[in-house]
Amino acid sequence: MKKVITYGTFDLLHWGHINLLKRAKNLGDYLIVAISTDEFNAIKDKKAYHSYEHRKFILEAIQYVDEVIPEDNWDQKVHDVKNHNIDLFVMGDDWEGKFDFLKKECEVVYLPRTEGISTTKIKEELMLVNN
Repeated sequence: MKKVITYGTFDLLHWGHINLLKRAKNLGDYLIVAISTDEFNAIKDKKAYHSYEHRKFILEAIQYVDEVIPEDNWDQKVHDVKNHNIDLFVMGDDWEGKFDFLKKECEVVYLPRTEGISTTKIKEELMLVNN
């Protein structure tokens, strides 16, 4: 069985997220999604609209996702890859090169982001509507 892992906040879930998860799952047999906890988001000066528990609940309902785990810190990726016997680490290509250090442990793939959609874009457009 080929195990794949990806990381993110996955807030304000949209079709770009689903597309990324589908493509990640198609690269293996079992997809683990590590999502930033609320505490980790605070460390990153980031605030999600939905709580960790709600984001986890939503992701667990997606057919491409086999397991959801918490991301608590920047340094846990090597630990996760080893502990979950990961074969493939997948991230969006805006992170290109940032996780190449994991190539010692598993294959690393950067997938192109879905054009025309992002959580940042949604938040910006919502701010325009509300102002």
